[in-house]
Amino acid sequence: MPTAPAPTIVDQPLPYVEKLERRLLDQVDLIVIHCTELPDLATARAYGERVLYDSGTGNSGHYYIDRDGTVLRYVPDGRVAHHVRGHNPRAVGIELVNTGRFPHWLDSRHQAMDEPYPDEQVDALVALLGDLAVRLPALRHVAGHEDLDREQVAASDDPSRQVARKRDPGPRFPWERVLARIPLQRLPS
Repeated sequence: MPTAPAPTIVDQPLPYVEKLERRLLDQVDLIVIHCTELPDLATARAYGERVLYDSGTGNSGHYYIDRDGTVLRYVPDGRVAHHVRGHNPRAVGIELVNTGRFPHWLDSRHQAMDEPYPDEQVDALVALLGDLAVRLPALRHVAGHEDLDREQVAASDDPSRQVARKRDPGPRFPWERVLARIPLQRLPS
C-alpha cells in the first residue's frame, strides 16, 4: 500500500495543554475519527479552549483538519486529550471540520448529517493517518466516535424520544475509501 507524504502540521497548542496527562507513545493503539459538528475551525477552537474540568482542561481532539486540508495539532500525541469517553489514554482524536447536526445536535428533527467531506480534507486525513502509523509504534486501529459511544439520550425537542449522543463522523464519511489507503484496521464494533 503506497503511503501519502507526511502532511504539513501546524502546531497550535491549547492554552491548557501542559495540564493534560502525559502518556507513552507505545500506549497509543487507536485513532478516533470525529467531526466537529460546528460551522468552522474558529468555532471548534473556541470550544476546545473551554475549561470544563477541575484539572483546568477541556474537551478537544489532538488534530483538526479543516475543509481545505489544513492540519492543525492542538494537543501533542504524548498527552491525553479528552475526546471519547473510556478510550482517551489509548487514542489519538482527529476532528474533521464539518457541521454535522449543528446547532440542533440532540433535536430528533435534525439528525441528518448532510455535509460531505471534501477531497482535500479526506486526502489530508489519509496522509495524517499514514504519518501517525509510522510515528506511533503500537497504532493498529481506527474507529469513528459513533463506534465507541453508542449512548442514546433524550431528544432535546421531545424527551420521550431517544437520539444518539454521538453520530460522528456520520453517514457521509468515506470509510471504504479511507481504509483502502491506510495501514490501519477499523476497530470491530
